Amino acid sequence: MTSTFDTRDHADAPRRLDGLRAEALMDEDLAAIDEDLGHHYDGDQYDRSERAALRRVAGLSTELEDVTEVEYRQLRLERVVLVGVWTDGTLEEAENSMAELAALAETAGSQVLDGVIQRRDKPDAATYIGSGKAKELRDIVAATGADTVVCDGELTPGQLIHLEDVVKVKVVDRTALILDIFAQHAKSREGKAQVSLAQMQYMLPRLRGWGQSLSRQMGGGGSGSSGGGMATRGPGETKIETDRRRIREKMAKLRKEIAEMKKGRDTKRQERKRHQVPSVAIAGYTNAGKSSLLNRLTGAGVLVENALFATLDPTVRRAQTPSGRLYTLADTVGFVRHLPHHLVEAFRSTMEEVADADLILHVVDGSHPEPETQLAAVREVIVSVEAQNVPEIVVINKADAADPHVLQRLLRREPHAIVVSARTGLGMKELLQLIDDELPRPAIEVQVLVPYTQGALVSRVHAEGELISTEHTAEGTLLRAKVKAELAAELEAFSVALTSRG
Repeated sequence: MTSTFDTRDHADAPRRLDGLRAEALMDEDLAAIDEDLGHHYDGDQYDRSERAALRRVAGLSTELEDVTEVEYRQLRLERVVLVGVWTDGTLEEAENSMAELAALAETAGSQVLDGVIQRRDKPDAATYIGSGKAKELRDIVAATGADTVVCDGELTPGQLIHLEDVVKVKVVDRTALILDIFAQHAKSREGKAQVSLAQMQYMLPRLRGWGQSLSRQMGGGGSGSSGGGMATRGPGETKIETDRRRIREKMAKLRKEIAEMKKGRDTKRQERKRHQVPSVAIAGYTNAGKSSLLNRLTGAGVLVENALFATLDPTVRRAQTPSGRLYTLADTVGFVRHLPHHLVEAFRSTMEEVADADLILHVVDGSHPEPETQLAAVREVIVSVEAQNVPEIVVINKADAADPHVLQRLLRREPHAIVVSARTGLGMKELLQLIDDELPRPAIEVQVLVPYTQGALVSRVHAEGELISTEHTAEGTLLRAKVKAELAAELEAFSVALTSRG
């Protein structure tokens, strides 16, 4: 799949770039290596250069075949080249990560022209891919006409600046790309505030001053003369310091707003708990089919889109088990590998729907080449919001498009899993029964004779408890049911001796 070529092949570079074939760029000129080593070039040296080469990742281009298609796009698409550093795992895993980055770039509205990966022990501290590779990347950018480079990792402020200085176009890292997607998709006031906070947290250490923007403002007031004077000769505050101060002030304001909105969310959650309605949270990797599953289970009519992060604002719907028990079903934001920690923090209040649930439906895309990696990434976030002790059902979705061998592998690995297709309805009946079995059941058995004037209590027994038997008598409704402690206390005044089950 990969190969290396020396400087004599550089004349053919445009042709190779147009073909987008999986080829590698060497980081040293082979002739120079021969000269340095006294022409004793052996296999080990070749292996080293092969390992360090930039490998072209095939099949990433989303360049439009027909230019007229551009007319249907609202905005001019950014033309991007992707670059990744492969530090561990197999080449296939590295290429899958790059394919996911390409999908993220497309979701953000970009046009992927090319993609390269480099094998390194760790990213270069200065330019992420090393100074030699950065220059080769600059040549690829120039040849493709790209205006942005997207890196498959979170870059330090220094790496970002140094790489931009070499490639001469805008450089964006994976974190900034995900933040941009979230900003495009957030619809609710809370979602927008959470994304804004995460963006500011990311931006704060990466502010970069240019030219006159770094000139100093005048210090504290003095004689008022334009030439300065006493009390005006201090350094004052630089433009970049002013920007940082303003960002911090905005962040403090946003945190306060999010805390206020969190109170409202907590109140609603407490109200559901007070009424003893069990809750189920749908969690999973982005684009695994969570919203489609919610629609199948509740008929909610939630937006379903084949795109990453189509759902950002949590949706809570009422649903019913086959036995008639009511419960709530919450659709949550999709997770992704290396989800920026700024986002995890900013969306913590939203993700509490998962932590406070009685059951998690962990949806995984069965048609994905690496579903196990998706499972691990989601569980990492579940642990970060302290929801690891909530019972979990692994729902392997998209069975209609999945490889049967992959489904078997997942079922062997995940003992508490079920295979479904939200698109075709396959396995939905079994999933509903599984939810019914897994939801916490009321523990206290009561037998009560409720007067007909207390119809609200009878309704609560139906909604919150498990009805064993019901009988209408002259004095009222004779109920035998299992209920939770709070409702049992309210029914105690109408209690009658338990009869045998017969």
